[in-house]
Amino acid sequence: MAPTASIRLGDKDYPLPVMVGTEGEKAVDVRKLRAETGYICYDQGYGNTGSCESAITYLDGDNGILRHRGIPIEQLAHKSDFVETAYLIIYGELPNAEKRKAFGMLLRQHAAIETQMQRIFEGYPTKAPPMAMLSSIVASLAAHYPDLATNNFEKDLASFELAAAITISKVRTIAAMIYRYQKGLPYVFPKQDLPFCDNFLHMMFTEPYKDYVAEPEVARALNMLLLLHADHEQNCSTATVRTVGSSAANLFTAVSAGICALSGPLHGGANSAVLQMLQSIYDEGDDGTRFIAAAKQGSKAGRLMGFGHAVYRNFDPRARIVGEACEDLLNKLGIKDPLLAIAKKLEEAALKDDYFLSRKLYPNVDFYSGIIMRALGIPVSMFTVIFAIGRTPGWIANWREVAANPKGRIYRPRQIYVGPVKRDYVLMADRP
Repeated sequence: MAPTASIRLGDKDYPLPVMVGTEGEKAVDVRKLRAETGYICYDQGYGNTGSCESAITYLDGDNGILRHRGIPIEQLAHKSDFVETAYLIIYGELPNAEKRKAFGMLLRQHAAIETQMQRIFEGYPTKAPPMAMLSSIVASLAAHYPDLATNNFEKDLASFELAAAITISKVRTIAAMIYRYQKGLPYVFPKQDLPFCDNFLHMMFTEPYKDYVAEPEVARALNMLLLLHADHEQNCSTATVRTVGSSAANLFTAVSAGICALSGPLHGGANSAVLQMLQSIYDEGDDGTRFIAAAKQGSKAGRLMGFGHAVYRNFDPRARIVGEACEDLLNKLGIKDPLLAIAKKLEEAALKDDYFLSRKLYPNVDFYSGIIMRALGIPVSMFTVIFAIGRTPGWIANWREVAANPKGRIYRPRQIYVGPVKRDYVLMADRP
């Protein structure tokens, strides 16, 4: 017998269906509650509200589990790469050799930014926020590819494969061009013979008369960072993409909205905040010991960045992967970064000290990713842009789920009104 729930309002019980996901996640279905009772469910920030059914990512924050299409993130990080994982997230299965080659070819063919689009960059101040530039230029893709952005689900899904490849490939190229524009450097165009991450680093760091060729460990480190950020269930930016997409807005527009959401410091800016925290500790001549003691007394609690997570109540599985990769990368590149030693000191405290353990303040994925990007030569101003490149496949996959759902509806949450009750218009005496 299927489980049921009920809600008592006054002296009457109202039965409610119970939904159970494939991993045992349970939900009470309240879709008909308002129609039958006049009541809505109040859940500020949707922290305990399921807005959709999705087959893309499973996240169990209590047990530190993250899987894409059923495959653990640990296996993907060690056995896959960003492009293959992007295909998995978007299409549901790992590609065979033929599909992998075709997908990679689509990415290569659509990496370049047309001359007409390049002129957009010139309209921005060189000190413009990179994420503001990224979101607006990605939104302009809908104007440059109107046949792929009809704002009609049926038509846009018919050309989805091409639109998805254009989005993933051009987000990367646009990001590299933003970096070079702000440094006053000429643009470097993509090479079709280079893999995805090598190509991005080539476009970022090539100097006049000297092509940048990424060391294998550098390209692997960037590959891993992008892969680990490829999707993360219904976070703020992904929920934004689904909300915008539910209006039948095209893929480019919805992804641009996701970039806007990611630009907020509470979402996409955490890794730069971690780096700033570590630098501040170092500048004060501390190895982390005094900072930990002060944090436990509450005086430094507001500066404790990279610990804890809105979803995880256990160790963020991505943090372990990034932590190991960070130390390995710095060793291979011969970089002695004092911030890494401080980070390890803080992580050690988080895993042993009751103050951190009792509050479930484990390091999250942002804790080490900033150090890796710093080692790769990526400035802090571009950290969130890198995050956006990685998250693009997840946004695309979620938009597709919305567009392909024949029973879908436009996202339209309710509210509890707390403003003034009805009152009459009064003409102000001092009004001319």
